[in-house]
Amino acid sequence: MRLVLVFLVGVLVGANLVYFTLTRDRADPEAVVVFERERTQHALPADTADAPANRVDPAPADTAPEPRATAPRQNTPAPAGTRRGVPAPGAVASPSGLVVPVQGVTPAELSNTFDDARGQGRVHEALDIMAPRGTPVLAVADGAIEKLFASERGGLTIYQFEPTGRHAYYYAHLDRYAQGLSDGNEVKRGQVIGYVGSTGNASDDAPHLHFAIFELGPEKNWWEGTAINPYPVLTGARPL
Repeated sequence: MRLVLVFLVGVLVGANLVYFTLTRDRADPEAVVVFERERTQHALPADTADAPANRVDPAPADTAPEPRATAPRQNTPAPAGTRRGVPAPGAVASPSGLVVPVQGVTPAELSNTFDDARGQGRVHEALDIMAPRGTPVLAVADGAIEKLFASERGGLTIYQFEPTGRHAYYYAHLDRYAQGLSDGNEVKRGQVIGYVGSTGNASDDAPHLHFAIFELGPEKNWWEGTAINPYPVLTGARPL
């Protein structure tokens, strides 16, 4: 009987030892620490674990592109004296109200060449106003450009009608026209319409403006009219 009791006690003690060992390994704090260490080594960082796949982080402030520099807009002015209605600097008015047609020339500087003889028995019927090549030629009054014409004698010429249609002003031997000038343009008194030259039959050594005034007939043809001496008109000796 005693032997049986001893055997049973031994079995119970052994069973307790086995149970204690199993429960100790399961709750071992060191085992838990090792497990947590291994889990955290393979886990994603907290700030990226749940981030969307297409998220784009903003660029740092110092790498942001600089604004593109743009050149200031520049406005190009029209050449002085060529804008409609703006008299050229140096325009000189005569006593009759007409502007002397060459910039900077005064009525006192004019010479009466109206009755001068020309070849083939012709009479000049105009004023020659001497000036350096390229000096601006001015419209003597308000009006309109009736005709820009290139002729053998006059070279580059302009026929301008005044508003009433009674008179035509004729400018000849021009070096060139003012930029943009064309038939039908309205012009104002003192406006640049061309530049002194020596085209046509004028001498290259003596650039000048050939200026004439014509009284128009009923047909208002630019190529015909009765010549009027411009000298007394521009010097104030007679009205137009």
